[in-house]
Amino acid sequence: MNDSSHDYSFDTLAVRAGQERSQFGEHSEALYLTSSFVFDSAAQAAARFSDAEPGYIYSRLTNPTVTMLQVRLAALEGAEACVATASGMAAILSTVMALLKSGDHIVASLSIFGSTQQLFGNILPKFGIDTSFVAGGDVAAYRAALRPNTKLVFIETPSNPLTEVLDIAALAQLAHAAGALLAVDNSFCTPALQKPLPLGADLVIHSATKYLDGQGRVLGGAVCGRQPLIDEMFKFLRTAGPTLSPFNAWIILKGLETLKIRMQAQSANALELACWLETQPNVARVFYPGLPSHPQHALALRQQSSGGTIVSFEVKGGRDEAWRVVDHCKLLSITANLGDTKTTITHPASTTHGRISPEARTASGITEGLLRVAVGLDAVVDLQADLARGLKR
Repeated sequence: MNDSSHDYSFDTLAVRAGQERSQFGEHSEALYLTSSFVFDSAAQAAARFSDAEPGYIYSRLTNPTVTMLQVRLAALEGAEACVATASGMAAILSTVMALLKSGDHIVASLSIFGSTQQLFGNILPKFGIDTSFVAGGDVAAYRAALRPNTKLVFIETPSNPLTEVLDIAALAQLAHAAGALLAVDNSFCTPALQKPLPLGADLVIHSATKYLDGQGRVLGGAVCGRQPLIDEMFKFLRTAGPTLSPFNAWIILKGLETLKIRMQAQSANALELACWLETQPNVARVFYPGLPSHPQHALALRQQSSGGTIVSFEVKGGRDEAWRVVDHCKLLSITANLGDTKTTITHPASTTHGRISPEARTASGITEGLLRVAVGLDAVVDLQADLARGLKR
């Protein structure tokens, strides 16, 4: 198909965009497991290295399988270009290293993944890049955090693990008025449920490890956006090397083929489970954007096509009771990963957010009784029975 065409529907793009067949005419995308590529002559090698002639040189720079993934994901997000990375954190790091410099400033939501908080709060300051964290979704709080040297506003929506939903369009306007870029981590929703670029975001970041793969098989990351921004990122990636392997790219390509149907089915399961959890006497609160009780429910309905697949809930009794629920699970996988077809459960305060300070956890609303469930394709009745064992006192 025409790789540059965005006229096809999402479903068609998910299975066909980006495909380039070799001389053998394979139907499924080819996996190019090679570190380097051979040239016809010394002159051609020189032309490739000088960018006078397009073509492949070395798989740290470009690879046909990785290119197919990048074109397909860009098409799904409605982006001009995409660059794939070795992991989701590599995507975030590459964004900052490629587009910011010493003396620049970031404004970020406090409700972000623990490793992202660590990167922004503890590692980037060593390189002269400071971050101001904003609690809550009040746009005025983001405006107050801006400085003359702010170059990036970074958010997750929905956030990890409390599913806080932020107004992408409003924050895009705010960032642009200040001369900054807005980057949105779209790992929880994926383009199947939410498209930040048409809402005004400049960059969309993915941990492809999660729903884009969808079966917990490989690590991967990606950044989508305008061509000039992605070109700057490519310059960093080709030198620093946090690029995606061809094998992982091939796996994620196959995952994209079922992305929409998986996300729709898992979101329906998540809503059903969230409704059930709200009826359990030992559950103090449920966090799910698809519930009317969620503080940003109306906003979620505007910018997402469903509530998503992540359900977090607070158990009465703190850590002891939360761990009791986890330890009684026989079906749910006790793991910090998410995005799998198999439902997973974790205790954020001691796992994904265990390395940030207790003060930061408190400010983020992550209590000792909080549990996060990433709902998969398991039957909801079985998930309910599994959680009910630990919820019974």
